[in-house]
Amino acid sequence: MPAAAQDDSQTRIRKLEAEVRALQRKVFPGGDGRYFEPEISGQPAARPSVSTTTSTTAVTDILARLDALESQLQRLTAQYEVGGNAMRLLEERIEALEAANAPAPSPAPAATTPSSTASTTRPAATSTPTPTPTPTPAAQPSAERVAAVQAIAKPQTDDAADDEYSYGFRLWDAGFFPEAQQQLTLFVERYPSHWRATYGRNLLGRAYLDDGKPNDAAPWFLRNYQADKNAPRAGDSLLYLAEAMIALDDTKRACIALAEFGETYPALAAGRLQSQYERNLGRVTCS
Repeated sequence: MPAAAQDDSQTRIRKLEAEVRALQRKVFPGGDGRYFEPEISGQPAARPSVSTTTSTTAVTDILARLDALESQLQRLTAQYEVGGNAMRLLEERIEALEAANAPAPSPAPAATTPSSTASTTRPAATSTPTPTPTPTPAAQPSAERVAAVQAIAKPQTDDAADDEYSYGFRLWDAGFFPEAQQQLTLFVERYPSHWRATYGRNLLGRAYLDDGKPNDAAPWFLRNYQADKNAPRAGDSLLYLAEAMIALDDTKRACIALAEFGETYPALAAGRLQSQYERNLGRVTCS
């Protein structure tokens, strides 16, 4: 009987010890002896003895240890419940403080009667929305124009870039300016470093200028001139830039471009482009 009671008591002790440790870890985060007393004190609570003359046996020691563990478990459980209640009360207080500090909603504006506003305000005029104009679709080229463009052969040589430029030149030379603009734009964007690039940018500006679009032509002339002032068509672009400015009635910039052309390219001004240079000088009055 004593041996059986001792085995059952040992099982009970181990179970209680495990519960005490788990509860201590929950009540005292960190589980360190520096923050609370050792998990199992080992100090049995006083238990009345059955007989004052009977010595403490192994069974009575186990029972005393069980009593101590049960007492400690009850104390830890009570502490956990107290801590939980305190936390709940603190959360409720914080919520109450936040609600008290929240800004009050703005009061709704008081309704005004017609008599109180009739003398000071007038009803706003109802504006009729302006309908958005529908863009006019671009006119489709006629069958005759398509056939004429298709009749212009595209060169097929070992230099694909030069073929693209030459095809654009042929379109421009035939008077198909929109088609030339598209083709030359493809060339200058695809082959910006080709030796024909200065010719392509200059001719693209001319395709716009000949099409009556000096505002679109001017940026290409300026870009070609600034890209390389020693390029074969840089001087041409500067002179055509002046011509585009004249078409835009911008006399000031036209005079600046003409003066810079005469100073930078005196050989062209007295040679290949002399007649065009003098003609443009005659179209403006420069101070």
